[in-house]
Amino acid sequence: MAITDKIYIKNHRQIVSQLETSFPKGAFKGATLDILFQGEGLAKLDDATQDRVLDFAEDFLDCDCEANPHCGCAERKFVRYLLELREQGLGPDAIVDVMGDDYMLYAYPGDVLSFLDDSVRTLEAVETLADVEGHTEAARRAQQTRQNLVR
Repeated sequence: MAITDKIYIKNHRQIVSQLETSFPKGAFKGATLDILFQGEGLAKLDDATQDRVLDFAEDFLDCDCEANPHCGCAERKFVRYLLELREQGLGPDAIVDVMGDDYMLYAYPGDVLSFLDDSVRTLEAVETLADVEGHTEAARRAQQTRQNLVR
């Protein structure tokens, strides 16, 4: 299961009440994206929530894909965001706090830790395969990225 399947909307009940409609708690679920990021739903939200939803849309949903927001770009951008937070030295608890402050999202720190561990293991595999295939630059980049995550 992808980490984006384990990212949830903070204050979900409050937002459901404001919108007067139900939708899944998962931030990257299709129905959630449709309800929160279509114009009419956004106008019903209080200012603070509306600002966070707009920040999320600007940072993750800004792509030119025909299938936007269901194209997968948002999920890839969010994964990059999580990895960048880790590269800044934040641990799982701090990452959860920052995503809550930035976008009113939450996850369980254990899920974030598992994602980070899987990312490090994947980078180790990329590094090894790149070495075997003689792609020294790719191996070096994978090694550098991995080292940035484990600091």
